[in-house]
Amino acid sequence: MELSEKLVQLRKQKGFTQEELAQALYVSRTAVSKWESGRGYPSIDSLKSIAKLYCVSIDELLSNEELITVAQTDVKEKEKKTHTVIFGLIDCMVGLMMFLPFFRQQLDSRYVSVSILQLTDISAYMKILYIVVIALSAFFGILQLTLQNVENSLWQKSMNYTSIILSTLGLLCFILSNQPYAGVFLLFILIIKGFLALKSR
Repeated sequence: MELSEKLVQLRKQKGFTQEELAQALYVSRTAVSKWESGRGYPSIDSLKSIAKLYCVSIDELLSNEELITVAQTDVKEKEKKTHTVIFGLIDCMVGLMMFLPFFRQQLDSRYVSVSILQLTDISAYMKILYIVVIALSAFFGILQLTLQNVENSLWQKSMNYTSIILSTLGLLCFILSNQPYAGVFLLFILIIKGFLALKSR
């Protein structure tokens, strides 16, 4: 008998609805539905909770092949969550550009590094654009860290791709407006994100 069938059978024996089971395991009803329809596997932690709830061993729930699949899926999910946290932290780091001297400003015949708040030799519109780009990235980083436990893999992918797009737009903005220090910083961030995105495929 497949794991999905066992889960349905055990739930019905206990008289639980999918909603009640989800509440008992601290997961979403969608997750329970996926497990019972064979479209996904519970994490190792969820399996332990299921085994405890139904008073069975994990060996009774899973065949050896299923156990390997569950372990591999669990590792991949944890890796994706770690990448989302790293993306969020990196995007929050972009907020430092508000206060650190990442911007080039001409002073007499030489260039000096200043923070965006001290930048005076650009138009007000350009300064606002810089602030918006930095603030958006930092806000998005906070959003990623806040919503890192959302179980939808499509949501996690879209968050990571949006993060990459924001960094790319910021990079283009700074390079096209002749701000090499800020541009190099965002290029470095973009390379890290690209590496993580390729690794999580």
